[in-house]
Amino acid sequence: MAVITGSTRPNRRSRLVAEWAQAKAAAVLGDRADVTVVDIADFALPLLDEPVAAAVGEYTHEHTKRWAHTIGEFDGFVFVTPEYNHSMPAALKNAIDFLYAEWNDKAAGFVSYGLDGGVRAVEALRLTLAEVKIACVRSGVGLSLSADFDLDNITEPGTVSPGPRADAVFDRMIDEVLAWSTALRPLRIGARP
Repeated sequence: MAVITGSTRPNRRSRLVAEWAQAKAAAVLGDRADVTVVDIADFALPLLDEPVAAAVGEYTHEHTKRWAHTIGEFDGFVFVTPEYNHSMPAALKNAIDFLYAEWNDKAAGFVSYGLDGGVRAVEALRLTLAEVKIACVRSGVGLSLSADFDLDNITEPGTVSPGPRADAVFDRMIDEVLAWSTALRPLRIGARP
């Protein structure tokens, strides 16, 4: 399972939240699944520059092939996304748009954050992921900047400190992602040549 950072912005909180989610998922899932943080910033993806639609599967650029190989290795995802202007960050949408088959028949859950918990980013993300055939679980964690972070300065990342409700919802969500990923396995296997 991959915990995918949703922002590449300097001084972002996305990596901190992803590390919290990875540690929490590893504790909940134990030996039932390996959980890895995948930071989209590490891939330095330009704005979508493949000459052929991702659904065709003919990737020409090395950055796309590297991204495809990484995403293809996972059976499920937790997307960590901030809310930017009532939606997900452009870098996350761009990273999703680069690929198609590598996303298919997998499951995803969400950890969002923002002034209102990032819920509008998740709604936009659900629509995008449906188009690449990712099954999104219902449970999702929305972290409020005012209640779930220790911030001395709003311009700094601070520290992630979710309350008991967020912990309980996360536990339910990660179990759902694992269950759905497992249930979708026959479709993934059947789709491979």
